[in-house]
Amino acid sequence: QVQLAESGGGLVQPGGSLRLSCAASRSIFSFNVMGWYRQAPGKERELVASISRYGGANYVDSVKGRFTISRDNAKSTVYLQMNNLKPEDTAVYYCNRVGVLELWGQGTLVTVSS
Repeated sequence: QVQLAESGGGLVQPGGSLRLSCAASRSIFSFNVMGWYRQAPGKERELVASISRYGGANYVDSVKGRFTISRDNAKSTVYLQMNNLKPEDTAVYYCNRVGVLELWGQGTLVTVSS
């Protein structure tokens, strides 16, 4: 089973940007769809962005136009560029496959606050 390690979170002011990375322990090329999920305090985990093997992306409405997901199959890494961050984006962010889930990583905490 693949291990997933998220990084890049931190404290940022509203309107700021962060770039999250998710490194997999083995090739992700065979994974058709990868996604970034987030879990805010007291809420369920939600899928916010997904990307197919060849780059087709989808986003939840709340992040459209602000977040960009990408993947580098050669590096077995998935990225999430987050711009114009809002306090409601505060959450622990995780990456995983979409559909057939792997073990969850530890996630990376994003805090948007002034």
